[in-house]
Amino acid sequence: MTGTVLVTYGTKNGSTAHIAESIADALREKGLTVETMGAASVPFVDRYDAVVVGGGLYAGRWHKDARTFVRRHRADLARLPVWFFSSGPLDGSASERDIPPVRGVRRAMQALHVRGHATFGGCLDDDADGWLARRILRSGNGGDFRDFDAVEAWASGIAGELKG
Repeated sequence: MTGTVLVTYGTKNGSTAHIAESIADALREKGLTVETMGAASVPFVDRYDAVVVGGGLYAGRWHKDARTFVRRHRADLARLPVWFFSSGPLDGSASERDIPPVRGVRRAMQALHVRGHATFGGCLDDDADGWLARRILRSGNGGDFRDFDAVEAWASGIAGELKG
């Protein structure tokens, strides 16, 4: 593939954006041209040859920007190679086992024939916004559970498929 891959995401506090940037960097290292931007900022997808969409998980749902992006661009996404990722578990579970997509993401995957999905650990730092985030932090359940080696490995698999 010689075209451009879009890596887009919905995030509240930036953790999912960092994962998206890591995916983009890994794809670039494999020789692909990549653009990265927040899902709410993407006006169209018809100029891309593949798309990776990620969303932070909040109360069992993808971030609103990721959901809206998929809904808004579903016709174009149905014609492209697409991968999804989720971020959010605030424990080591995503590094220990494959965590399936949440129901809404799974339905979108089926409708769009998405090629793959991965769930990565999340990150909740002391400066996170929102009352729920503060409550989680007060309970001692914050921290950084992202596994960037796993992110890079997953992105390398995507690159292999696209370059194959």
